Amino acid sequence: MNNDLKMGKGKIAAQAGHASVSATMKAGEKSPSILDSWLKSGQKKVCLKTNFDDLIDLENKAKSTGIQTVRINDAGKTQIPSGSLTVIAFGPDDEEKLEQLTGHLKLL
Repeated sequence: MNNDLKMGKGKIAAQAGHASVSATMKAGEKSPSILDSWLKSGQKKVCLKTNFDDLIDLENKAKSTGIQTVRINDAGKTQIPSGSLTVIAFGPDDEEKLEQLTGHLKLL
């Protein structure tokens, strides 16, 4: 989650929901075997926080290692400006790969 934006709790929950649903749908289209494995193993989701620059760096690292990414940009109807990058979803993927990518981040 982009902690630079200082979103309210409800906004954070909504953005996390958008990210989770979008990542699941994308995995169903692009990586059905990875999605199937994730669905059968409990569908783990972890919400972490960082700043914008670190999010972009993590996105680039994820793409270079084959981890799926999904950007969520806000429509700007409530708390934050239109187009603001609120969150990037990583995965679903192997838990160890995701831990290597995001293990240094703090829980939301």
